[in-house]
This record gives sequence, C-alpha cells and structure tokens, in this order.
Amino acid sequence: MRVIAWKFLREYIDKGHADVAEPLREWFRVAELADWRKLADVREDYKSADLVGDRLVFNIKGNKYRLVCRVRFGHPVLYVRWIGTHSEYDRIDVRNI
Repeated sequence: MRVIAWKFLREYIDKGHADVAEPLREWFRVAELADWRKLADVREDYKSADLVGDRLVFNIKGNKYRLVCRVRFGHPVLYVRWIGTHSEYDRIDVRNI
C-alpha cells in the first residue's frame, strides 16, 4: 500500500508525542509492504483494526493512540486522516474527518 502522508505523522510526533514514534514507524513499514484488499487482510496484521465507512481505524501503542486512514480496497493507497489519543478519538466523528 502507498501511505499518504508520513509528514503528517512526523509532525504529530514532533508536537510532543515522541512516545508514539516507534509504533507509528512500525505501522508505516507494515502498511507500505501490505497488499490489503479487504478488512480480513488488514486484520491478519492488525487484529483490532476496524472499518467505519471508508475509514480504517488502527489501535497504536497498545490502544493508547488511534490512527484513522481513508481506504478504498482495490486501490493500493491509504490516506492518513487523523491521529490522536484514544480519549480524543471518542470525541470525533470518524466518518467526517
């Protein structure tokens, strides 16, 4: 999969979230090498991943953070839409980000 945009994730890390740097780098490496064509494929790598509309939601760093990506299975591209803590995630509408 092609992941857009690492820069967004790096900026999040640089703004005081250094504790998530390595887990995000690992997620990025896995996602870049993946050939996810359906949710079941994603769950082979990330058992707790969820699909909300066209958004894939990943638990990062033991569920401390949530990462939301737009996906269209069949197109090998993931668009990073949002990252934040689990409690911040509870206050957003995933479908509208």
